[in-house]
Amino acid sequence: MWAASCLASCCAGCACNLCQSAVSSISRRSARIAYCFLFAFSLIASWILRDVAPPLLEKIPWINHFHQIPDREWFETEAVLRVSLGNFLFFTILSVVMIGVKSQKDPRDSIHHGGWMMKVICWFLLVLFSLFFVPNGVISFYETIAKFGSGFFLLVQVVLLLDFVHGWNDKWVSYDEQFWYVALFVVSLVCYLATFVFSGLLFHLFTPSGHDCGLNTFFIVMTLIFVFVFLIVALHPTVGGSILPASVISVYCTYLCYSALASEPRDYECNSLHKHSKAVSTGTLTLGLLTTVLSVVYSAVRAGSSTTLLSPPSSPRAGAGKPLLPLDKPEEREENEKAKSVSYSYAFFHIIFSLASMYSAMLLTGWSTSVGESGKLIDVGWPSVWVRVMTSWATAGLYIWSLLAPILFPEREF
Repeated sequence: MWAASCLASCCAGCACNLCQSAVSSISRRSARIAYCFLFAFSLIASWILRDVAPPLLEKIPWINHFHQIPDREWFETEAVLRVSLGNFLFFTILSVVMIGVKSQKDPRDSIHHGGWMMKVICWFLLVLFSLFFVPNGVISFYETIAKFGSGFFLLVQVVLLLDFVHGWNDKWVSYDEQFWYVALFVVSLVCYLATFVFSGLLFHLFTPSGHDCGLNTFFIVMTLIFVFVFLIVALHPTVGGSILPASVISVYCTYLCYSALASEPRDYECNSLHKHSKAVSTGTLTLGLLTTVLSVVYSAVRAGSSTTLLSPPSSPRAGAGKPLLPLDKPEEREENEKAKSVSYSYAFFHIIFSLASMYSAMLLTGWSTSVGESGKLIDVGWPSVWVRVMTSWATAGLYIWSLLAPILFPEREF
């Protein structure tokens, strides 16, 4: 108990000192990355407090008010959800405050880019309040809405992936050189080889002989059907697509199929990973958290350069119409800078972090259904399986729609 309390205090003290030295160097250009670092730090804090906080929560009467004390796993889940709630509240409040910001002259623009010491303090107080003072009923309600918010974040991940692969393909094609066309073919070939090798591994691991594993076979076969549909639609003369996006989406759908099958309960006879449950759990957690952080970082960076994903309709393209040699006086130039429209939606930017906070909590708690020998199994259970499967199918549907929509609705801009 005392060791856990001391460790938590030391972590908080180190975090405050680190933040105090870092916030002073955050500029307007680096603000988006600073939000990403704050979010990444909250994930680390959730991971640590999952092990550190349970002994503290057991001593709080308005949290542990049960006649029979729950097992440690319940307190671990509570700790993760409470930190996630604090994180969610911080970014949601910022999102609400930033609604309607269209000009850099708006006083709220300085709140978004500056005041970092106050924002870090507010974040810390919200996490602290959620961790130790929020009633269990509020946490139960947050857990319910977090499942829906997490599903929406997975769809946002898919949209970001589609945006990335189409941009990647367009970039290489725009060079119009043989080297880049060969590079497109090589990368696509590698992706397809990885897809089929990975699919064979899935059949080996999750459809063992002597067992009725029809559901697993169905998931794997559906994924392979999607892979062939992607290729056929992309190469159809009417569509005129490219095999690079199709190959990358194929690898991603196969990965989602694997993560779904790997999330099956360890006592399920068709899951051959039960002998390596701890290693698989740690690997799944690490890869899932890394994917979450990369998605949020990409959305933050993309927000500053895209006029289609996070930018309001009135915002100009980054650098559009900007003279090579500024002829204005410094005072006039500074005034013009302040009068510029914002280049992306601050409100939607923070919503991304709010949804990611929900998703990371579900990932750390196995969608609140973690089971296992030491309570350390992550993202295990049938809810996790179906969330991954539905995400894979949604990815396939959105990708096919991105190819067919310009043909079905030629008068609209996609």
